[in-house]
Amino acid sequence: MKLKNTVGLVVGAAIAASSFSAMAAGKAGSVEVEAFADRYFTDSMYGLNDGTLVGGSIGYFVTENVLLNAGLGKYRNLEVDDVANEDVDGKLAQIEAVYHFGTGNVLPYISAGLAHQELKADSDNTDDRTTMAMAGVGIKNYLNENFFVKAGVDALYGFDHGNTEWQAGVGLGINFGAKSAPVAEPAPAPAPVVAPAPAPAPEMQSVRVELDVLFDFDKDTIRPEYRQDIQSLAEFMKTYPSVTTTVEGHTDSVGSDAYNQNLSERRANAVREALISEGVDGSRVSSVGYGEARPIADNSTDEGRSMNRRVEAEVEAQVEVK
Repeated sequence: MKLKNTVGLVVGAAIAASSFSAMAAGKAGSVEVEAFADRYFTDSMYGLNDGTLVGGSIGYFVTENVLLNAGLGKYRNLEVDDVANEDVDGKLAQIEAVYHFGTGNVLPYISAGLAHQELKADSDNTDDRTTMAMAGVGIKNYLNENFFVKAGVDALYGFDHGNTEWQAGVGLGINFGAKSAPVAEPAPAPAPVVAPAPAPAPEMQSVRVELDVLFDFDKDTIRPEYRQDIQSLAEFMKTYPSVTTTVEGHTDSVGSDAYNQNLSERRANAVREALISEGVDGSRVSSVGYGEARPIADNSTDEGRSMNRRVEAEVEAQVEVK
């Protein structure tokens, strides 16, 4: 059957076309010019044998996939079956839209459009002019950026006589004028991030607070005049919560060593409890007694013994200079 022959011709042409190495083409804005040769399988009212349509076309890619195409071909070797050597002259003009599938080198396509056919038999000098609807399928192989080969099949339906005819063939074409894809400019290197200069270290100074509480003879009770000094030390320690202190208790030399040791411890603990009562955490204050072992004045005089009956404490902190 004629349709089987057509399919065989298209498949063979497609295999031959796809055997070439290729590069992608067919971009929006490009123009294609093609020369083609189609085998024409006629079913007209003239009873013609099959012939060949040879011609060319020009098209324009309106998008990456859609080509608008116009072509003109002339029939060759077209004869009337029942009249010996009765040649038929003819031509076919066509306008079609072609949609290409996918991207890359090998692109299947479908097409649809209109054609105008003119046939003239020598025997009766009669013209046959027919308007036809066209639909086709095929494949293109872009051999490089400019050249391509094509194989395809078209069905033609004549509005005037109601006949459906076929043509199948190959083409060779040139694609040119495509707009080059813009070359992406490399992104500018980010400006180096300059780390802000470190803030100068604040100037620090040491602050030292000393507490000296004197006691009456043989007493461990804090005299009222020293309460304000104890409060001041407590406020300092609450302002700088990282500092700690040790409260040290002392006595004069009157009495036994054991008695004076116990008395010095009681005096030191009395001052510690006073600091805690002012809001200082007990874990930050310790106490110790040294008895009469560390005098600061002469125990042979009343004045000297008075100075030795004491509790001492001191704290030191680093304070930022304003």
